[in-house]
Amino acid sequence: MTQRSVLVVLFDGVQSLDVTGPMEVFAGASRFPDVTYGLRTASLDGAPVRTSVGLTLVPDSSLADAEPPHTLLVPGGQGTRHPDPALVDWLRTQAPHAERLVSVCTGALLLAAAGLLDGHRVTTHWVVAEHLARSYPDVEVDPDPIFVRDGKLATSAGVTAGIDLSLALVEEDCGRQVALTVARHLVVFLRRPGNQAQFSAQLTAQTARREPLREVQHWITEHPDDDLSVDALAARARLSPRHFARAFQTETGMTPGRYVERVRIEHARRLLEDTTDGVAGIARTCGYGTPEAMRRAFVKALGTAPAEYRRRCRPQSMTSTTSSVN
Repeated sequence: MTQRSVLVVLFDGVQSLDVTGPMEVFAGASRFPDVTYGLRTASLDGAPVRTSVGLTLVPDSSLADAEPPHTLLVPGGQGTRHPDPALVDWLRTQAPHAERLVSVCTGALLLAAAGLLDGHRVTTHWVVAEHLARSYPDVEVDPDPIFVRDGKLATSAGVTAGIDLSLALVEEDCGRQVALTVARHLVVFLRRPGNQAQFSAQLTAQTARREPLREVQHWITEHPDDDLSVDALAARARLSPRHFARAFQTETGMTPGRYVERVRIEHARRLLEDTTDGVAGIARTCGYGTPEAMRRAFVKALGTAPAEYRRRCRPQSMTSTTSSVN
């Protein structure tokens, strides 16, 4: 029987979903006969805390009275901006005793303040990634992935990424079938790979101010299989290629080629997740031309091949194997 204790740290201003999302995952896994996660919550003094949306959470105990857990989970929230020094001190002295240390969203700021992220590669919510990197230069901050594993340390991006990370930990502990069943129950994918981007090209890029450039952005999104070269896009915007490329980057924050690359990856990713279409067909639909071209793009952007991405994100019975390129 798999038995692991999970202690979730509570504090005023905590993000409620950072707490309940992972707890629902571990609790769901514990419904299996051979799996047990002992879930407990604790605040610094054992007193109730108010979440960032005003909910009151009543902890099981104080941190001082909590037994050392297998997995210590530190959520994020507004309370991480000006943390209680006593909480940081507790983390500094007690967190290293946990077999697995996990942060969700801006919980990474608490671990960094306690010196627990030095020398490690981590992620956090993209909004605070630059602040984390600037404030703690000994921490290697990667703002793109939804979660990062580095030894016994696991950090995740904002809010729902804590669910993705928790599902990955359950899969590691208990096997794919348990994690898959929990994901189905929660109506989420098992699982978004950790190095999947936190947000889409449409959110990453700024919306262009000028209407012709905005129309081009929309065209790219709606026609990923079309000719999306700079010359073709410039003609659609009625600008010279040089003027178009310069204006597009100025107004959106990325080059046309980079924007096209992200849109195609996202479109292909959705088709791999939501359909049983073969890799070769998806490659054509997304403008790659060949499965090998799409495979190279996936490995470069996500660190995994299309077939492996699909295997991680979809039930095996729904996965198409019509293409030999993986």
